[in-house]
Amino acid sequence: MSAFKSVITTTLVLALAQPFAAFAASFDTDIYGPGASDEPTSAEMVGDALVARPLYAVATVAGTAIFIATLPFSALGGNVDRSASQLIVGPARGLMTRCLGCLKTRQEMPVEAVERPAE
Repeated sequence: MSAFKSVITTTLVLALAQPFAAFAASFDTDIYGPGASDEPTSAEMVGDALVARPLYAVATVAGTAIFIATLPFSALGGNVDRSASQLIVGPARGLMTRCLGCLKTRQEMPVEAVERPAE
């Protein structure tokens, strides 16, 4: 039972420390202006790996179960695509297509044009 308590305590400490780490990281970008540093910090990466990714995995599995359970009603209402997008695709994108510590998925990030040398 002692190991269980230590795991719960560690999880709670990490969950409670995350907002403070994000607040401290915001000072880094405020000096140079908003959006000056688009690279995630190590604290953001750790928080993403330990908190956000497992939550996205749970949300994807739970969303899939809810989607299957409500599929007949969605089919009758004609919004199967929209419900699948909200319940399954959204959490799965957050889980699979974000870089570690990033807030946006690859689809939401701006595409930079590659300059080719003149011939």
